[in-house]
Amino acid sequence: MTRFRVAIQIVPRRGLLDPQGKAVSDALHTLGFATVGDVRVGRHLVLDTDAEHEQAARDSVKRMCEQLLANPVTEDFHIDSVEHA
Repeated sequence: MTRFRVAIQIVPRRGLLDPQGKAVSDALHTLGFATVGDVRVGRHLVLDTDAEHEQAARDSVKRMCEQLLANPVTEDFHIDSVEHA
């Protein structure tokens, strides 16, 4: 087994209300950053997991996201990177 470090981004689905994103967007506009458009506030997770190879680690983390880490109704996730830990 090899230890892998996996980075994951979880964000609210487009089209769904994101109150935190709206608050950040409004604050940035108030501060004079008029060019800012839509803001989505999510979570960045980094976890270590043991697996036989990189694809096995990626598959395992995907299942973790589908079953626990991300709400499949309101959130999307993306596995950013899988590296040897």
